[in-house]
Amino acid sequence: MKPLRRCVVLVLDGLGVGALPDAGRYGDEGSATLQNTARAVGGIRLPTLQRLGLGNVVAVEGVPPAARPLACFGRMAERSAGKDSTTGHWELAGLILDRPFPTYPHGFPPEVMEAFERAIGTRTLGNRPASGTQILDELGAEHLWTGYPIVYTSADSVFQIAAHEDVVPVDRLYEMCRVARGILQGEHAVSRVIARPFVGRPGAFVRTERRKDFSLEPPAPTLLDRLVQEGYEVWAVGKVADLFAGRGVTKAILTSDDPDGVRKTAQALSELNRGLVFANLVDLDTKYGHRNDPHGFAQDLERIDAELPTLLERLQEGDLWIVTADHGNDPTTPSTDHSREYVPLLAYGPGLAAGVDLGVRETFSDVAATVAEALGVRWDGPGRSFLRDLT
Repeated sequence: MKPLRRCVVLVLDGLGVGALPDAGRYGDEGSATLQNTARAVGGIRLPTLQRLGLGNVVAVEGVPPAARPLACFGRMAERSAGKDSTTGHWELAGLILDRPFPTYPHGFPPEVMEAFERAIGTRTLGNRPASGTQILDELGAEHLWTGYPIVYTSADSVFQIAAHEDVVPVDRLYEMCRVARGILQGEHAVSRVIARPFVGRPGAFVRTERRKDFSLEPPAPTLLDRLVQEGYEVWAVGKVADLFAGRGVTKAILTSDDPDGVRKTAQALSELNRGLVFANLVDLDTKYGHRNDPHGFAQDLERIDAELPTLLERLQEGDLWIVTADHGNDPTTPSTDHSREYVPLLAYGPGLAAGVDLGVRETFSDVAATVAEALGVRWDGPGRSFLRDLT
């Protein structure tokens, strides 16, 4: 088989499909983001994903199995330790971590906060785990009065800095994040420092789309690095470029929301001749999963599904489209954090096989191995390609 021209990996952020065997170690027994969300809202309507075969992956209320699914389908387990976005995306790109990133259930230690405050020249507020909306409700008014940035974390490995755009200009907030990223190394090397700009008034604060992630660089080469070395384009849609600290990305494309992310991915297919489009749809996770909003989660997933035909129409012979996720984020459980889950796997391309059950894959890195083989690039990393099942 001659190499394909283009591959698209579309990550539905947080769309897990059932607890992994080790979920209990992470406090995630019973998590099943897609199934529990659909059940909570009385069924979910996803006609495009249904045609592809999402209902063949797991039983989903409102999404029956397709008699003749367009895509090949399966599930993937995460081999890396952890359950955050960076870990998930790195594993999809062929990098498996044997240790989770550090977390701070009691806030960051004095040696971190004192160094940070000295470097930025101001005190801070917060320094505790909280949801993004909760921390603004609690400390937003004080921030407006003092000008002190709000620092908070979660059960995930993140150092988040929130600031009102009228109090701390966004460029200054980004600079604070770069300072924090420089401090948070070694034993305190969190996976991401996240800028969380917001606007509004007390009682009506709203986070803006100018969020920015400052990730660690991957500690070893990934599929993205390998493709760029071989002369391929790698276009990153949404937060993907941030998750790889910009490495192995030839073009970064920003998005305003999840439907826009699908449209931008489709537009990329109108322009890219040869290479990989790696896209992330983050609102499922940040706006609905973390806020325990199953109705919002379901509605956003339905909006995404409504845009997918545009993407399907842009696919040509020589293209491979993979739909998956990076972890779970079950909005029906008491937790407001990510969940340790299997993720769905749908693989489709004009002229490729359809309806093949790809089974349960042992690692997300099967995606990296498959994309590498599809594009004709040698891959010595982890994962087992399923390209032969598609041809």
